[in-house]
Amino acid sequence: MTSADLLVDAFNRVQETVHEAVGGLTAAQLAERPAEQANSVAWLIWHLTRVQDDHVADASGTEQLWTADGWWDRFALPFSAADTGYGHSAGEVAAVRVKSRTLLTGYYDAVHEHTVRYVGGIRDADLRRVVDESWTPPVTLAVRLVSVISDNLQHAGQAAYVRGLVRQR
Repeated sequence: MTSADLLVDAFNRVQETVHEAVGGLTAAQLAERPAEQANSVAWLIWHLTRVQDDHVADASGTEQLWTADGWWDRFALPFSAADTGYGHSAGEVAAVRVKSRTLLTGYYDAVHEHTVRYVGGIRDADLRRVVDESWTPPVTLAVRLVSVISDNLQHAGQAAYVRGLVRQR
């Protein structure tokens, strides 16, 4: 197994968890929050997708699918096109409402496809490339991709937990 194969496998696991977390939920259930300050399934999946789209686009030198493929317009959220959800207030979390789970998974799947196409072609030497010099030490492509996988799995797991709470109501 190559490093590229390992990365593709990890991102595929995120995709499985995302689909399990949203499967069968209505738009209202996706927006439901178990507490006033809690995140909804919709926000969690939207946010993890926005972060993945942002970071992979930056690493691969491409435009984010959020804007390039018109997802920003389709979601019609009250945020700038650059917003990934990082640091959102409870009110901003509440504003993330989707028309359907297919919109949410459609965007996720498009980002996933772009991601696995990109990471599938990575060579081990590519992983040492510095992609962000604003940190000490500078962030390499390997560290950035592992960070995205870690963040995505945490948020997808949180979404699965919230799903369980929502389905019990």
